[in-house]
Amino acid sequence: MTPRLPDRLNVPSRDLLLRALREAVVTMLAALCALASTLAIAHDTGAAVLAVVLSLSLSRSELDRDWRHRLEAALALPLVGVAAIGAGWLLHYVPWLGATVFVAGMFVSIWLRRFGATARRMGSLVALPFVTLLVVPHVAAAKDSAIPHALLPIIVALLALFWVSALHALARLIGFLPRQVPRPHPAAAARAREATMKPDAATRMAIQMAAALAIAFAVGFAFFGQRWAWIVLTAFIVLSGNRGRLDVAWKSVLRIGGAAAGTAVALVASLHAGGHDAATAALILAAVFLGVWLRPIGYGWWALFVTIALALLQGFGDGSAARMLSLRLEEIVIGAAIGVATAWWLLPVRSTGVLRRRIADALAALGAALDPSSDPRNARAFSDACAAVEQLAPAFRAARVFTRRARTTPPADWIDALVACRDPAVALIESGATPADARRAVGAARKALLDVDTLPAALGALHDTLVEPKAPRREAAKPPGNATQIAPL
Repeated sequence: MTPRLPDRLNVPSRDLLLRALREAVVTMLAALCALASTLAIAHDTGAAVLAVVLSLSLSRSELDRDWRHRLEAALALPLVGVAAIGAGWLLHYVPWLGATVFVAGMFVSIWLRRFGATARRMGSLVALPFVTLLVVPHVAAAKDSAIPHALLPIIVALLALFWVSALHALARLIGFLPRQVPRPHPAAAARAREATMKPDAATRMAIQMAAALAIAFAVGFAFFGQRWAWIVLTAFIVLSGNRGRLDVAWKSVLRIGGAAAGTAVALVASLHAGGHDAATAALILAAVFLGVWLRPIGYGWWALFVTIALALLQGFGDGSAARMLSLRLEEIVIGAAIGVATAWWLLPVRSTGVLRRRIADALAALGAALDPSSDPRNARAFSDACAAVEQLAPAFRAARVFTRRARTTPPADWIDALVACRDPAVALIESGATPADARRAVGAARKALLDVDTLPAALGALHDTLVEPKAPRREAAKPPGNATQIAPL
């Protein structure tokens, strides 16, 4: 029987909330410093917003966490920023050409991931300034600014990188944030499995993103005029970090729900704030802070608060606020539908396939850690692999609610069973013991991935063996008599 997880594992822990709060504090301090620095030299709110968005994105991307990454970012980010600002100029004056450049830039940023860690970092750097265009399409220095227009994006990018790097380094130095530990590279077996996919995962994701953005731009320009950004932004958000069709669909639900609530809250807040720019700015910064803090707990919180911030930033124009509310919700729904349709029918990636691959990686890491020849013994790779599996949990747990009466075992149970193994596995690895029965249980679980009907029982046996290495439950690895094949999502 698959072990049941304690209820507390499905609720944000106090440690998670505190860790996320500390990260949010440092991130917002960096964003505020970049905001103040930009306003001091450029006197332009568009450039200031660009500085904040870049600071938030850099903090989340962790591209500033060692000297090599900082140097790469310092060299590449300003150049990419100039290209992105050029695309923003085109979007403002030659929309169709600007949209083409934007789509091409986002395609390249994702496609580069297939060429290794360095190319992946370069892809992230390429994506950052382009994403900001969906919030600040056109940035120019104020008339009284001494900064030439061509240098403005370079200076803003470097300011954002400086403040993010400096404040994160200081926070780790004084112990406010944990020290950064280098993450291991993906296992060779995982890379080999990805290489068997034709086209590979990065290329599929790049093609899906390019197609969705192209459709979103076309729909936005043809039917929504100057309001195209909400459609394109939503299509981009739901496809970002694509982990399979189910993940995209679940993210779309969260995006629509969070955006609906966020836009309604922004409407009420704007009515109370009136024309007070200071009050509106304070509300925007508060919404950004709450979104950054609560994002690790659930994507829906980020969708809620970032929509509040964007709605307050862009305002409701001269028309009826209630009408603008309905129009933005309509645009968000259309963008989400474009993202889901693209993920579902254009080179689709099965969510259960992604889940099985990540579980296989976690079991491979556990097997390596329990190998008597392993030196040194380290549970970090297994913990990181379990965290990667947990990233898929929200979508599968939501799907489990609708398939609870099915005779098949829902994939969410696989995740719960693996997560239940984490603590006893880490304790066993750190103890230095390498019991043969635990290694056999890991091997049985890896074989069970070939027939997922037996996987929950095999993971349950692994859990029992990790908890009580001297008394493994060998019979639990047998498949149940009424097992049927699970249809891929």
